[in-house]
Amino acid sequence: MIHFITLSIFPQIFESPLNYSIIKRAKDKGLVKFSHYNIRDFTTNKHKNVDDAIYGGGAGQLMTPQPIFDAVKYIKQEYGDIKLIFFTPKGRRLTTNLVKEFAYLPDNNITKRFILLSGRYEGIDNRIREYLVDEEVSIGDYILSGGEFASLIFIDTVTRYIEGALGNKESLKDESFNDSLLEYPQYTRPANFRGMKVPEILLNGNHKKIKEWQIQKQIEITKKVRRDLLGEI
Repeated sequence: MIHFITLSIFPQIFESPLNYSIIKRAKDKGLVKFSHYNIRDFTTNKHKNVDDAIYGGGAGQLMTPQPIFDAVKYIKQEYGDIKLIFFTPKGRRLTTNLVKEFAYLPDNNITKRFILLSGRYEGIDNRIREYLVDEEVSIGDYILSGGEFASLIFIDTVTRYIEGALGNKESLKDESFNDSLLEYPQYTRPANFRGMKVPEILLNGNHKKIKEWQIQKQIEITKKVRRDLLGEI
């Protein structure tokens, strides 16, 4: 089992997305578990503020260390030492290989736990990074309004790679980014929809030729939109 522990000022963001589809089924099977903590519950500030002005100047506010340090201390007292992940453009890029690394369970009977820290405002006081954060992860070269959305993406991608989470294990094999290539085009019935036809090669039952066509299309699409991936093969 993987136990995802979210630490956020908006824990309610997680309520709906984690109760549908693959994640819900994985939770019902006992493959994943979720706990959500509100950072504001740990602040000693009478106004429940969790942010303050930046030393040296700069736009916006930073999340202060006190409530996050106390929240992490509380969580670790509850569950033991846990890896804390913070989502930031400075982190390791979240690739399929990194997802598999996070999802790997050497023994199905153990529970792996992650604290997922969601930043807000202009980010977090750097002492949180230095003394609490075990791993920084980037989901892409863009800015989000909050780390909750990055946490959800992390949960979704990791859950899919937990053994037993998907009904059909074969579903993972031909997905985009496996073998560093994007996925080939796929079609379903009808073979002719309003004059738009499925490629004839997919209808002839020659599996060798179909596989060759799929690989060729993967290479063509990857060259066109993500040439950078081809350096990985």
